[in-house]
Amino acid sequence: MASKGAGMAFSRKSYGLTSDAEKSRVTGIVHEKLLDDYLHRIFSSTGRAPMAATSRKLLNFQNLPEHLDQLLHVDEEAEEEEESQGQVEGRLGPSTVVLDHTGGFEGLLLVDDDLLGVIGHSNFGTIRSTTCVYKGKWVYEVLISSQGLMQIGWCTINCRFNQEEGVGDTHNSYAYDGNRVRKWNVTTTNYGKAWAAGDIVSCLIDLDEGTLSFCLNGVSLGTAFENLSRGLGMAYFPAISLSFKESVAFNFGSRPLRYPVVGYRPLQDPPSADLVRAQELLGCFQAVLSVELDPVGRLVEKESSEWQLQGQPTVLLTLAHIFHRFAPLLRKVYLVEAVLMSFLLGVVEAGTPAQAQSVVHQVLDLLWLFMEDYEVQDCLKQLMMSLLRLYRFSPIVPDLALQIRYLRLTIAILSHEKSRKFLLSHVLFDVLRSVVFFYIKSPLRVEEAGLQELIPTTWWPHRSSREGKESKEVKDETSEERLRRRAYERGCQRLKKRIEVVEELQVQILKLLLNNQDDNGGEASRYIFLTKFRKFLQENASSRGNMPMLCPPEYMVCFLHRLISALRYYWDEYKASNPRATFSEEAYIPPQVFYNGKVDYFDLQRLGGLLSHLRKTLKDDLASKANILIDPLELQAATMDDLDEDEEPAPAAAQRPMQALAMGGALPLPRPSWLSSPTLGRANRFLSTAAVSLMTPRRPLSTSEKVKVRTLSAEQRTREDIEGSQWNEGLLVGRPPEEPEQPLTENSLLEVLDGAIMMYNLSVHQQLGKMVGVSDDVNEYAMALRDTEDKLRRCPKRRKDILAELTKSQKVFSEKLDHLSRRLAWVHATVYSQEKMQDIYWLLRVCLRTIEHGDRTGPLFAFMPEFYLSVAINSYSALKNYFGPVHSMEELPGYEETLTRLAAILAKHFADTRIVGTGEVPDRGLGEMGTDGMAPLAIFCAQCQPDIRDSLMQALASYVCYPNSLRAVERIPEEQRIAMVRSLLAPYEQRPWAQTNWILVRLWRGCGFGYRYTRLPHLLKTKPEDANLPSLQKPCPSTLLQQHMADLLREGPDVAPSFLNSVLNQLNWAFSEFIGMIQEIQQAAERLERNFVDSRQLKVCATCFDLSVSLLRVLEMTITLVPEIFLDWAQPTSEMLLRRLAQLLNQVLNRVTAERNLFDRVVTLRLPGLESVDHYPILVAVTGILVRLLVHGPASGTERATSVLLADPCFQLRSICYLLGQPEPPTPGTALPAPDQKRFSLQSYTDYISVEELAQVEQMLAHLTSASAQAAAASLPTSEEDLCPICYAHPISAVFQPCGHKSCKACINQHLMNNKDCFFCKATIVSVEDWDKAASASATSSAA
Repeated sequence: MASKGAGMAFSRKSYGLTSDAEKSRVTGIVHEKLLDDYLHRIFSSTGRAPMAATSRKLLNFQNLPEHLDQLLHVDEEAEEEEESQGQVEGRLGPSTVVLDHTGGFEGLLLVDDDLLGVIGHSNFGTIRSTTCVYKGKWVYEVLISSQGLMQIGWCTINCRFNQEEGVGDTHNSYAYDGNRVRKWNVTTTNYGKAWAAGDIVSCLIDLDEGTLSFCLNGVSLGTAFENLSRGLGMAYFPAISLSFKESVAFNFGSRPLRYPVVGYRPLQDPPSADLVRAQELLGCFQAVLSVELDPVGRLVEKESSEWQLQGQPTVLLTLAHIFHRFAPLLRKVYLVEAVLMSFLLGVVEAGTPAQAQSVVHQVLDLLWLFMEDYEVQDCLKQLMMSLLRLYRFSPIVPDLALQIRYLRLTIAILSHEKSRKFLLSHVLFDVLRSVVFFYIKSPLRVEEAGLQELIPTTWWPHRSSREGKESKEVKDETSEERLRRRAYERGCQRLKKRIEVVEELQVQILKLLLNNQDDNGGEASRYIFLTKFRKFLQENASSRGNMPMLCPPEYMVCFLHRLISALRYYWDEYKASNPRATFSEEAYIPPQVFYNGKVDYFDLQRLGGLLSHLRKTLKDDLASKANILIDPLELQAATMDDLDEDEEPAPAAAQRPMQALAMGGALPLPRPSWLSSPTLGRANRFLSTAAVSLMTPRRPLSTSEKVKVRTLSAEQRTREDIEGSQWNEGLLVGRPPEEPEQPLTENSLLEVLDGAIMMYNLSVHQQLGKMVGVSDDVNEYAMALRDTEDKLRRCPKRRKDILAELTKSQKVFSEKLDHLSRRLAWVHATVYSQEKMQDIYWLLRVCLRTIEHGDRTGPLFAFMPEFYLSVAINSYSALKNYFGPVHSMEELPGYEETLTRLAAILAKHFADTRIVGTGEVPDRGLGEMGTDGMAPLAIFCAQCQPDIRDSLMQALASYVCYPNSLRAVERIPEEQRIAMVRSLLAPYEQRPWAQTNWILVRLWRGCGFGYRYTRLPHLLKTKPEDANLPSLQKPCPSTLLQQHMADLLREGPDVAPSFLNSVLNQLNWAFSEFIGMIQEIQQAAERLERNFVDSRQLKVCATCFDLSVSLLRVLEMTITLVPEIFLDWAQPTSEMLLRRLAQLLNQVLNRVTAERNLFDRVVTLRLPGLESVDHYPILVAVTGILVRLLVHGPASGTERATSVLLADPCFQLRSICYLLGQPEPPTPGTALPAPDQKRFSLQSYTDYISVEELAQVEQMLAHLTSASAQAAAASLPTSEEDLCPICYAHPISAVFQPCGHKSCKACINQHLMNNKDCFFCKATIVSVEDWDKAASASATSSAA
């Protein structure tokens, strides 16, 4: 192919020209005079006035190339200067300036393909450029991609850096740090402003004056350093040091500087000669668009927006000559941004969106017509990358005009079908992060964003109304506050309307990408988008925690909302033309999508485990319910292939970069390589080798009619594979009988919806929780301001020094609140608006319907990916906790119905055997802890990320905490409620018992003895003014679920004993662990040397204490609801359970109530992390159990409980006296304690314990005092030989058969709950018989 240089050698896309004058008439070229006028009008120099017709040379297509050469001629000196850019005075190094990834670095760094972007991959890595300067004025720009710890500036080649010291930490290195707002040169001082992601830092050095300065978004921050070292051997390199995961991009001059500074030169010179030529050619092109040849042979001036390509040979040949020279220039990055981009932006600004789109379409049509495909593709790639960069790094202005113009141009380009398909296929997801187009960055500096003018009046809520925190009563809103609030809300509405303009443009972009009607001559845009979107999800799913490949969560949030808007638009549009389809409001994902292999879920966990395992174990169910038969040989090959791949080492080519990184290399960071991902490779190998036989479920087929269908990977699928055809259901193949036959919508939209749900799970929920921090900051500063104002009112006027300090603090807090309230308005408009809330609510409802439909498929439910349940749980949590106080979930349509449906799902599936957990602790986890061998609690606190079963359990525990959601649980069908309670009462072994116990406790809170508090009473008693004390949700017990629990415990002979045995085992373990830990804490605190108690150990200790209290409360609930379990000794296990309970209660009382004991000393220390550890929570729980046994029970039961309690050798009446603050019974020779001695007493907590409850405690104490005295008088001395050899507390009362060994009944009954072997000889116990010494002796004498 001929080159596109000077002369008449045209490429294959150019028109063939001839010198034959007659050809002009044949081809339709206009007559000579008109052609001359036309060409002179088009090709007149932009810098010279047009020549008169009498003095100019006649122009035609034969001499036009010569004329163009003269027009584009650039001064030879300028050409030579451009060719010798490497020898510019004052600069040393290559003319193309990039980062020195071969030797100019320290630490681990990831460098982009173009060697201009860098990401920190170690503690504090440093890298410099390949070019340095020693004379003159120079500038370069740094595009800040993340706002973390970085030091940007200049250094010399002799500077030595390490993982602790970077640019600015050594002599002859200078840096600006916008994260800490400081400048660095060995020492550091305050300088500049804080930077944010999306800012541009200009680094200027003046080696003539010896000064160094910085600019932020074009605004000078002032001179940072003076008297720089200059002279022989002193040359300065651009350099940066950045911490882990921070990223930037440099512009040394390869692109036009965003903020050029007069007098300063970029390190890399622009292509000046080519720039002049490109501007001249652009002027010629614009002239073509503004001049038209009318039918009567005249030149007519027209608006560019009205120009149309009509196939006139004269115009076509003119354009061919222009693009002959223009095409090579449009492949250069600098020229695309400086010339073509500027022209297109001018078009967008000059007319309406429709006019701009028309002109851009004409331009793109001409590019594809007159340029080679590879030239157009390079041009479009550079154009889109420049657009993305301009959008991302544009400053926020009040009307968002900059963002709007870039998005409008993007829409105009993507509206062009051929360009859109190319960009979708090769650029938008493969080369650049197109998700950036859907992000609206939050301004860090509200004054620069114009929010002060937009929201002149600020306001902030006086309390946090997020559910889960107690709302403190405040005074009614004053008229002044009401006016401020309304003015603030009006400002927020103004801001929201401006942001909605940008959001609507972003949605238009996605509507273009989801267009499925543009399949003329190729695949429709939607199916290209689906392939790329799936790979995008895979990259983020398989790289969670692998920073370089992850899309930032803040981008994902915006992308999700725009995608939902576009998706619902097309969904409802399809419904309008297909009445049998459903509205988007009723959307869900059919269950067959999860098991027919048509959608790739990579390595994401399924509810039932790995896909290969499920296909093997559930192949019969797939055949019977879904008519899918899996070839056993193919499945076995796929499974073995998957296993082999897990074991084989990584390829050498993939190992080399990681080895280089490990040695401290700075590597070029490759663009996301979709096909090289090990995850994708493994998934695709499985899916492509698993041959599936499918039978249409509408009618039975014979063996001969079976059709072999091979599952395809994402890039192999066609439109028919997704949407289906007459005999192929596409994505919905394998429909189970429970699913309706009519289509929901287009199958492709189902896959987009599935991807949106996956996106929420990947990072959107995490980001929603993170952004709540702004609201939390507002609440903290508002509280600090109120406290300061209260102190100002109370401060005496004579203390002017204190008044001055308080006034200063008040001013600081007010200014900070003004700033934060405006930022909060931005966050609410972009993240937490009513529309965004409805999007998340829609996703929640989609997940609920999907889970319900999947559940109907029976065992095939196990194929559903775990993230559907996770999104259902997390989206509800986000709606409940993150969108208040401005928006409430209760305002959403169908709120109560949705709560009930979610309650039904949680109640059914938290113990669903079809769901297999993935994050359980191996071997002896928390669920296996027993009295025979306790695992340390560290396992509980440091387990892996909660698996889906743990998440379901935690969600249910949270659900029953709040009145609205608890009522929803009570509204589910009765059989589901009973099944849920039955699962909760299953023995605690082999499952997460702590979470189960907390659920039961929450059903009881508000009914127990002194159990109605919302804040820990002992903390409020010691620090009543501290508003930051931990708070609990107001009690909301469920009598309905309590009744279900009582009925189930009475139901069978084994339910109650097995449940209570596990509760008592865990109580024994939890309290023993707690006592052991406080012993270690006390020993550490008593050491003379300075030491610190591990905060993690304190947390574990507090957790053990809380577990002990909650287990005691469950026992209190059980005794209250079903007292006969302990007091009706006609039941075989009642006496044993009562004796075990009495033993544990006495141990707890003795440990907690002993004077000046270990518990007292640790509580007195008031260590941070142990705030919940105090006498009150545990003693009122024990008291509640004792009152139920000794006061509320029937007379016979009270007598039995009293005898068992007093018979326990650990019983001390002093512990009971302690509850009411009474001194222990004095011993001979000791004096009574002083009357003013401070004592714990339940009588001190009258706000939390009623008068009736105190009277019951006094009644219990009187009863035990009397019974204890009677027991002491009636007791007879017992020989040591007659005592149980196990506990030495009770007389021997049982003999084991067949071995004949003896013990008391309590010990053997407790032992037989867990073990059938004899204590002594390990023989298997067949039966246990009563044993009486007297009867045995008489029997022996009779036998003798």
